[in-house]
Amino acid sequence: MPLIPLARMLATAQANHFAVGAFNGVDSHFIDAIFDAAKRLSAPVIINVAEVHLKFFELEDIAAYVKYKAASTGLPVTLNLDHGVTLPTVKRAIAAGFTSVMFDGSHLSYEDNVATTAEVVGLCHARGISVEGELGAVGGDEGGNLEGAASTALYTDPAQADDYVRRTGIDALAVAIGNSHGKYKGVPKLDFDRLATLRDTVSVPLVLHGGSGLSPDDFRHTIKLGIAKINFFTGMSQAVLAALKDGIADTTIAAKYDHYLFLMQRARQDIAKAVAEQIEIFGSVGKAASYDN
Repeated sequence: MPLIPLARMLATAQANHFAVGAFNGVDSHFIDAIFDAAKRLSAPVIINVAEVHLKFFELEDIAAYVKYKAASTGLPVTLNLDHGVTLPTVKRAIAAGFTSVMFDGSHLSYEDNVATTAEVVGLCHARGISVEGELGAVGGDEGGNLEGAASTALYTDPAQADDYVRRTGIDALAVAIGNSHGKYKGVPKLDFDRLATLRDTVSVPLVLHGGSGLSPDDFRHTIKLGIAKINFFTGMSQAVLAALKDGIADTTIAAKYDHYLFLMQRARQDIAKAVAEQIEIFGSVGKAASYDN
């Protein structure tokens, strides 16, 4: 199946009351593992490529591989630029065939965020590409510190969110309700009342960033309150680090000529396990068939 825009991906998720997992593809091992889990569970997936990670690989290489995997598996897949912060990178993603751009203007003043996001929407919509915006500030540091915490002063304001969505024309909105990038400091406490108000206020699907560390019950409750896309990466990263640590210490493979390949095999299996667990929690098992029409 060709890559599909985020707007279509999330509209179907909303209509069928589930959320689509957005998992970061940082190399072929991660991408293969994501597709392993999605294919086994017949689930739609979003592959995130974060701008902050582009110092480790070429955006165009990842795009080409994701498109190949999507075509070979027949799954519904959206390729999303995650936390794009510069227009040159947005334009590279457009040229490379991404079907979604998440533009993060949360570091800008409100008016500059509106103006720049609207510019990105104009560039993308002209080519059939969806745009996700962010209002408020999700806790933690995307691509930086491992642990993060949220500040209530930076939560998404529902009234401002309505204005932001109408003036920018975005297709999805990432909200700040106590979620945080990376591992949480302490126990996360999401503002479910704020999320319910946001759902009643804005007309586009809502997105939850900073998914790693939340409980299954937290995830399910956010989905009931309108979350249709959930970003998840730190849990995958921690899974692969644990697999590598155990593999290096495993004397049954340490002396083998193909030690590295055995390590990568274990890493792929453990990443796929972490992704599959989230797909089940998000309620998207078997939902690939929902995109057949």
